[in-house]
Amino acid sequence: MKCVIIPVTPFQQNCSILVCESTLCAAIVDPGGDLPRLRAGIEELGVKLEKVFLTHAHLDHCAAADHVRREFGVPIEGPHHEDEFWLDQLAEATRRTGFPPAEPFLPNRWLSDGDMVTFGDQTLEVLHCPGHTPGHVVFFHRGVQLALVGDVIFQGSIGRTDFPRGDHATLIRSIREKLWPLGDDVTFVPGHGPVSTFGKERLTNPFVADKRFR
Repeated sequence: MKCVIIPVTPFQQNCSILVCESTLCAAIVDPGGDLPRLRAGIEELGVKLEKVFLTHAHLDHCAAADHVRREFGVPIEGPHHEDEFWLDQLAEATRRTGFPPAEPFLPNRWLSDGDMVTFGDQTLEVLHCPGHTPGHVVFFHRGVQLALVGDVIFQGSIGRTDFPRGDHATLIRSIREKLWPLGDDVTFVPGHGPVSTFGKERLTNPFVADKRFR
């Protein structure tokens, strides 16, 4: 499996296209906007889009998801149902921020901790990692040691917790109890900014480095 990152929206959100190289099927993670750019990326890769995966329901991660679902005839999987209240606010959120219009929608499948999602010949594990939002999930591909973490953690930082139903202590627990056990060698794609590894963040991230908790 390979991962192609396409930054979208004025927030430069990392939308990822996951490609199953044996079947040329694909899944798109967090299509927050810029649908023409995403369409062009899919066409350039020569893949068949099979699913949409959502880490959480903030507009820069999901505002184009229903448009993708309707255009490509594919299901949306994720996030956890605790983020439904964010999806309910999508129309107002896009108006308020100047995003292209998007209406509230529901995924075809809510996800819970321990679920699996699939496309092509690939399987990713689902980890419920609340804190940034209550329904945030992370997708982990054990075979290639890759995690799609949304806004849980970034290179050198962590997700904001000042939004409704965000919680700093819960976010720290999610990172230390759900992500660190996956292994230091895991590369992660954050919702914004450059990729990193869990090992590097355990050493250097000022919010969650191991030395903070000794």
